[in-house]
Amino acid sequence: QVRPVESGGGLVQAGTSLRLSCLISGPTVGGYAMGWFRQAPGKEREFVASVTWSGKNTYYADSVKGRFSLSRAITKNTANLQMNSLKPEDTAVYYCATTYYGGGNSPISLDSVYDYWGQGTQVTVSS
Repeated sequence: QVRPVESGGGLVQAGTSLRLSCLISGPTVGGYAMGWFRQAPGKEREFVASVTWSGKNTYYADSVKGRFSLSRAITKNTANLQMNSLKPEDTAVYYCATTYYGGGNSPISLDSVYDYWGQGTQVTVSS
């Protein structure tokens, strides 16, 4: 079974950077896009960023555009989310997910089409 595994979370101060990684383990068939979502306490899960199978196309939520950067390793089974200029409002549990929707050729923001989800990693940004 496809299993996304997140790492890299932690406690940081506002204005600093953090890098999250998502490693896809288990037997996989190629052609999936990867996405990052987050959920803050008392709030609904929200889209953060996604990247296509090829790694050539990315899509970001307005709230992180210009601060976060998502890249995909050439091996395709790892995606790194570089988070710069972190703000207290970025505090949340961050989840990695994969989707075969559209053959992985579109960076999807809709969480309902994602098939497999990781357990999440906590990111806390102090002011």
